Amino acid sequence: MTIQELLDLGRQQINSDSARLDCELLLAFCLQRNRSYLYAWPEKEIGADTVAQFQSLLTRRHNGEPIAYLLGEKEFWSLTLSVDNSTLIPRPETERLVEVALRLSDDRARVLDLGTGTGAIALALAKERPRWRVLGLDLNPRAVELAAHNAQRNGITNAEFRQSDWFATLTESDRFELIVANPPYIDSADPHMQQGDVRFEPHSALVADNCGLADLATIAAAAPNFLASNGWLLMEHGFAQASAVRAELSTRGYADVTTWCDDGGRERITGGLWKGATP
Repeated sequence: MTIQELLDLGRQQINSDSARLDCELLLAFCLQRNRSYLYAWPEKEIGADTVAQFQSLLTRRHNGEPIAYLLGEKEFWSLTLSVDNSTLIPRPETERLVEVALRLSDDRARVLDLGTGTGAIALALAKERPRWRVLGLDLNPRAVELAAHNAQRNGITNAEFRQSDWFATLTESDRFELIVANPPYIDSADPHMQQGDVRFEPHSALVADNCGLADLATIAAAAPNFLASNGWLLMEHGFAQASAVRAELSTRGYADVTTWCDDGGRERITGGLWKGATP
């Protein structure tokens, strides 16, 4: 079969709003070429092994498996990150957390990224601020391995990654000018859990108790133990959770509690400044 025939076949098989792009990405991946090659050589005959590989990926995509897992990588910020089904797929809306964090801290900040996953947030911050020292923590040892691999893949040397249940492995002397987190915040009863990419992503990285607020509250309560004076806590959350997160931070004694919207105008990031003494 030719490249054009395979693309036509793929678009018929994939049930997706982005069927054309999906097919191009998958075929380029199988050929180990970029997408422009497909347009330059539409009549090129493709060998049977590559056709079989492409057909297998089409079937998986037709069944809803995310493109990022099929390709094994995802673009985030200005990085190319390796991904697998042990972690969430980095999402464009999380780049808003990076943008806010970069504006709030100075040139020599110590930064903690909780639930780092692929290391997306930690590595984006570390790349943009080479004099920052960034630590990413995750309970999942595979995620820690993946984040460390992504640091090496992108040539980033000012970020490190460790296994930890939130703050559990930190000591009393650990202090950060900035703590960021994109924790689980979906209610287990949310119908969206049965739709789209999240069906294939790790449940533990998505869902939290108390209508999705439990981990956000846990982080807000413990973060003052590890924030330097005038340090910021920033957390991503669901668009309907902003008022609850603001209330949690205010109750805990944070100052300047603020919510930032994502590019779609949805309340996405809430943070507070810790001015008090360490509890």
